[in-house]
Amino acid sequence: MELFGCGTALVTPFRADGAVDESALYTLVNAQIASGIDLLVPCGTTGEAATLSESEWLKVVEITCAAAAGRVPVFAGCTHNSTHTAIEKVQRVSQTVGLTGILSANPYYNRPGQEGQYEHFKAIAHATDLPVLLYNIPPRTGANLEPATVLRLAEIPNIIGIKESSGNILQITELMTQAPRSFRVFAGDDTLALPILALGGAGLISVASNAIPAQMVELVRAAMSNDWHTARRINRQFFRLMQANFWEASPAPIKAVMAILGKDSEHLRLPMVPVSKGTRHRLELLVGELGLMVEAPPSGEDLRMY
Repeated sequence: MELFGCGTALVTPFRADGAVDESALYTLVNAQIASGIDLLVPCGTTGEAATLSESEWLKVVEITCAAAAGRVPVFAGCTHNSTHTAIEKVQRVSQTVGLTGILSANPYYNRPGQEGQYEHFKAIAHATDLPVLLYNIPPRTGANLEPATVLRLAEIPNIIGIKESSGNILQITELMTQAPRSFRVFAGDDTLALPILALGGAGLISVASNAIPAQMVELVRAAMSNDWHTARRINRQFFRLMQANFWEASPAPIKAVMAILGKDSEHLRLPMVPVSKGTRHRLELLVGELGLMVEAPPSGEDLRMY
């Protein structure tokens, strides 16, 4: 599978009554693809997947696939700390028409060791014919997937790569210098995209691209084309925004930025809440300084539209 470039870890839009805003999600997917995004990941951390019911989770994946209509790959977030339940979820979502693959994070809370994680991910891979991307995000899950374990998992044919969000550049470098060339390593942190791409990474799965997809696409494509002058310029320009997306617990800041830009209604699900007034003010100032503000849409126009 040719899988590379800039992907988006999609937010899940909600209505004021708390329901998934299906129309807004459809609009978001189309806008992302129109901006050049190469890969879409619904129902990950940024998509507040932990707050979705099973039927909602499946519906979000289905809408994303239907809206994408085969134009870009779609990897559904599918994580659980019970291997048995994770397998059931993988088998269920694998039936979704148009789904390209699965993205699955470390089993959370249990904090399994390396052998436990190996067996967990192996069981998930064996439960589906779809490609599987591992997702290493120890700050969220309490478990780290070490390079030696990833290399063992890379021997399983349909485990094709990893989204690396450990923040440990030494660990990521160790993995990339030993992994097969066909094994894709994606940066999972916007702020580490440039160094990981410089090491030969396959791309970035971005949070910032929810709000600035075209700019993040340009950054990744420039780096992958060895146009480091352009890549560094864009990275410098938007680095503060990449950091700002984690001023408070994600995805609250990125949803605030999208709301400021007229791209989201900023509704979140408990236990996630909108950013504080102080953080929102700082975000508004930053968005203004970056020149991202656009003219207000005509009266009555849907603010979710790009």
